[in-house]
Formats: sequence, C-alpha cells, structure tokens
Amino acid sequence: MNIVVLISGSGSNLQAIIDHCENGNIPGSIVGVISNRPEVKGLERAKQHGIPTVTLDHKGFSDREAFDQALAKRIDTFKPDLVILAGFMRILTPQFVEHYLGKMLNIHPSLLPKYPGLNTHKRALEAGDKEHGVTVHFVTPELDGGPTVIQAKVAVIEGDTEESLAQKVLEQEHIIYPKAAAWFCEGRLQLTGGKAFLDQKEINL
Repeated sequence: MNIVVLISGSGSNLQAIIDHCENGNIPGSIVGVISNRPEVKGLERAKQHGIPTVTLDHKGFSDREAFDQALAKRIDTFKPDLVILAGFMRILTPQFVEHYLGKMLNIHPSLLPKYPGLNTHKRALEAGDKEHGVTVHFVTPELDGGPTVIQAKVAVIEGDTEESLAQKVLEQEHIIYPKAAAWFCEGRLQLTGGKAFLDQKEINL
C-alpha cells in the first residue's frame, strides 16, 4: 500500500515507520513525506531513504481552509492508501478529514479520551496519575476524538518530569504506531460506522 506521512518536526515516528516498511513488517511503502514547516529533521530522514518530500508552509496561506485544500491536492498526487499524521501540528478542517475518513491515522501522547490537545504529560503529572501513555486512533472531525486503534501504557513514578514521561511515551509510540500501520496495510484494520475494527471485531479499549 502507498503511505503518505505528514510531519511538522523531527520525525522520530516517521523513522520508526520507515524502518518497519524497509524490514518488511509493514506491507507498504512511504511514497511521500509532507511537512508544513521547512527544513525540519523529518524531511532529512525521508531524503536519506530516497522518499520524495514536499514542504507546504502553512504561513503562506490566508486561512486553514486554503491550506488544507492545497495539502489535499499534494497528498492526492501520491495516490495514498493510508495517510499517517506523525507529529503533524495542525488542526484539520472537517472537509479535509472527511476526504480521508477511514484511511488516516494519528498518534496522541495520552490515554485518550484523557487529555486531548496539548501539554498531556504536564496534565497527567498535575492530576497525580499513576499511569500515562499513548493512543493511535482513526482521525475524525472531533479533535483527538476518533475511534481508538491501540494504546500503550507507561507507569508514572515518583520523580518523573514532563521530559522523562515524554521519553517513556515516545518509546512506546515507536512500537505501536508501526503496528497499527501494519494492521491497516494488511487489510485487518477498518473504520466502519464510526468504530474501529480489527479482524472484523470491534476494538474496545
């Protein structure tokens, strides 16, 4: 399957997915990487593996709709079967989301539905949570509200900081995001009727 990855930064999740594609764990290939920020490390990662890159700076557009329309045109030139948001720091318009509904995944550093939005590690620490984690989900128009595909949990221990928690969560991201991508490319993962299914069974986490 053809995979397009959208990034805004260093692209560590992009790297994990590249590695799993190259070693055969994901039956697909990344055909394009698009960043809304120029000269980020993720673009260099893609170039090192011979993957076509596009920079589409959101600052050059009058509004969110205009950017999303241009972004969709660029994505569609790659004829993607799957669109992966890997640290893509943009809130997407409903029209854009609907265009890729059922074939766009995102990863969020919390155990959704806890802590949608930003500053998830800080919020988990302030709440005194004993566990924290990360969620891969289908993208729907509701921010960080799409059906959950897979989660990984990490323990919050005494002395943890935002930085230490972020590192523990990131290690889990690099494990579960390629796994979710593989399920999709194997035809095992679907979005049906607003719910996520793996091997025809509804995912309930």
